[in-house]
Formats: sequence, C-alpha cells, structure tokens
Amino acid sequence: MMAAAILSNCSRSSIFKFSLFSAFRTYASASNVLINDAKYSWLKDLGLSADNPGVYHGKWSGTGEVITSYCPANGEAIANCTQASLSDYHEAVKATVKAWDVWADMPAPHRGEIVRQIADALREKIDLLGNLVSLEMGKIAAEGKGEVQEYVDICDYAVGLSRMYAGKVIPSERPGHALLEMWNPLGAIGIISAFNFPVAVFGWNNALAMVTGNTMLWKGAPTTPLTSIAVTKILASVLEKNSLPGAICSLACGGADIGDAMSKDESLKLLSFTGSTQVRVYG
Repeated sequence: MMAAAILSNCSRSSIFKFSLFSAFRTYASASNVLINDAKYSWLKDLGLSADNPGVYHGKWSGTGEVITSYCPANGEAIANCTQASLSDYHEAVKATVKAWDVWADMPAPHRGEIVRQIADALREKIDLLGNLVSLEMGKIAAEGKGEVQEYVDICDYAVGLSRMYAGKVIPSERPGHALLEMWNPLGAIGIISAFNFPVAVFGWNNALAMVTGNTMLWKGAPTTPLTSIAVTKILASVLEKNSLPGAICSLACGGADIGDAMSKDESLKLLSFTGSTQVRVYG
C-alpha cells in the first residue's frame, strides 16, 4: 500500500528509470531488506523470506547468481533471490518433462478440478499478492490486485473448458468406419513473462496449459522474482495437497541465459513469451 501511495505522485518516466536501476543494484544484506521490517511482515504470509531460492520443480533450490529485488517507488531492497544456474535449469526441465507422464494421463475434468483449487487459493491471497505486485513492480495496489483477479478469472474459464473441448467424429470413405479426432497435449512447455504483468501473463498461459494436459517451466522477469516465487508457492501447495508432482508447474528465475536456453531447448514443445522488441527480433 505504501508503494501505491508513493506512486501516485510519480511520473511514468521516473517509475521506468527506477525499474531499470533495480536490475543493476548490488546484493543487499538480509538485515537490510524490507521483509524484515515489521511494516512489511505480510510478505512472509506469502511464504517469502529475506533470502529465497528461485528454482522449483517439486523442491526448492538455486545455485545461480544472488540478486536483490528493489521497490521501484523508493529504491529500497525488498528481499533476495538465488537465481537458476544452467545446471539448475536443465534439472528443472528434466523434472517437468517427467511430470508430464502423470499429468497427461489425468482426465481433463480432473485437471480442471486442480485448476479450480488453484483459483480458490489465489482468491485467499489476492490482497497480499496484489500488494506484492505493487511493491515489486510499481503499479498501484488496485491494479496489482486486478492482475491476480485476471488469473482467477482465466482459471474459472479453464475449469469450464476442461469439460467442453472435444474432438470430432468424421465420416470415412471406408464402409463401417469412422474417423475420430481428439486433442492431445503437447508435453512440457515454457513460459517467459514480462515485468509489467508479472502475474496475469503467466496466469493466462498456466491455467489453459494445465487443463489441456501440459506441464510447464516458468521464467518470470528478473526484476520481479519475488512475485514469481510467491505465485509458484501457491501452485505448489495445491499440487502437493493432491499428491501430484510439483514439477507440473516448475519455476526457474533467471536472466537472459535462462531465456536463451529455453528458446533452444527441444524438450520444451512450445515456448510462450512476452517481452521487448529486442526479444521479438531474437525470436
């Protein structure tokens, strides 16, 4: 909420400059981060701490560079994140591919039930997540909460879709035969999301990919790692509660090296990305 109040007096250009700065700040001591301030203790209710592993595929880890997430409104350090190394990334992809064997075999309506539970879990944390988006990304708190609502809405849509998408029965030229058309999941996919919509863009991809039987590896923007971690903790809790592999929804926080690896990885059958013009030209 503090970020929202400060941002109301900031110009768009100043917000943008702070965002650029945040990517190049040095690692902050755990004793000097906002999460340890009583005013920001609510961050711990999202499962965050002063130092956070940024890799998840059924277990939390991270052996890459340690970065600090900064509030663009006041330039203060929020918390730290240990990003994925390339070794961490390959381990996560392997687990994501393996989890597909379990997830794809589950009937679509049952997958929809898991997504319904994810929507409920997001509703329970909607204010906290919205405030985190505001604090870490810089948009006002109402828009941060709106982003989480976008995720909830697409989950609700995906739940209905899980009982509706169907193939066709097509007449055959051969007597006594018919052609059956059915949808099949792609497999493990990759999702790269941008800093300005750190929840919604992933949510749009995640909910639909899940009900159609795909597993996924997510790389969020390096300036909003805490949001990626908090969302993944919610997903992990739902999957764990249902005795499903956490690697159905894997996470690898990182920079260009991880994005480059994803773009070249043939284990990922589809890559969804949202980013800059430079990223589009590269793609």
